[in-house]
This record gives sequence, C-alpha cells and structure tokens, in this order.
Amino acid sequence: METTMNNQRSRVLFSDKTKQIIVEVICYLFVLLWIYAATNKILDFEKFKVQIGQSPILTDYALIVPYLIPSIEIIIAVLVLIKRTLLIGLYASFGLMLMFTIYIFIILNFAEKIPCSCGGILEKMGWTEHLIFNIGFVVLSLIAIIFQTQFNEKKAK
Repeated sequence: METTMNNQRSRVLFSDKTKQIIVEVICYLFVLLWIYAATNKILDFEKFKVQIGQSPILTDYALIVPYLIPSIEIIIAVLVLIKRTLLIGLYASFGLMLMFTIYIFIILNFAEKIPCSCGGILEKMGWTEHLIFNIGFVVLSLIAIIFQTQFNEKKAK
C-alpha cells in the first residue's frame, strides 16, 4: 500500500513529459561519464594497468580488468543510447556505479595504500569527493530506472 502511495506521489510531482526529460538528461550524463572514463583509461592505458595492478583488491585480476572496464563502460554507453536497451543500460549503469562506489568505500576504509586509477577530472578529486560523486550517480540511475519503468508500464497498458 505504501509503495502504491509513493508511486502516486511521484506521478503527481512530475508529469510524464517531465519524467521523460529527466530520464533523457540522466542517460546523456551517463553516456558522457562512461565515454569520458573509458577514453581516459584507453588514452593512458599503461598507467591504468599499473594502477589496477597496485590495487589491493584487484591485483589477482590485473591482467583482465584493464581491458574489461573500458569495454564495459563503452557498451553501457551504447545501451543507454538505444531506446530498446535503455532500461538494460540504466540497470547496468546502476550496477557498475554501485560496484565502483563499494570499491571506493572498501579502499577508503580497509586499504593501507590507496591507488587511483581514475583519469582526467576525476583524478583531481579526493577519494571522499569521488565517493560522493559516485553515490550521486547511483541515485541518478535509480531515479531514471523508476521513471523509465513507470513509463514502460504505462505504455504497456
């Protein structure tokens, strides 16, 4: 019953058109984020590989992770751009951002040495700022998933 009331409140707060615009803006933000992040990793690939190898959590996977992460980021950016795969891309964005956020939390709280494998603007952030940035994108992905799911349900009726 409470879920129904929450859904009704969000339908009242935002029109369908507004929700659609919010989802589109969030999707474009994720496309920018994923393409930017992947490009930075690819352009300075050797540095990225070294930093992954220094991670206390990822050392055992240092041969595959440097190839996997930029590839996944590019794939997710494409998924978010295609209407048919939009929701899959949003869930993938949520999952990857959540994984990155958990990784940062673990590094901040349990690692002796804190490596940074971020590039560009994100490299200039401290770890706490980076954690807040990631949490913000996790929240954005949840908002987009909720609105897009509501839109899809309405469309299916």
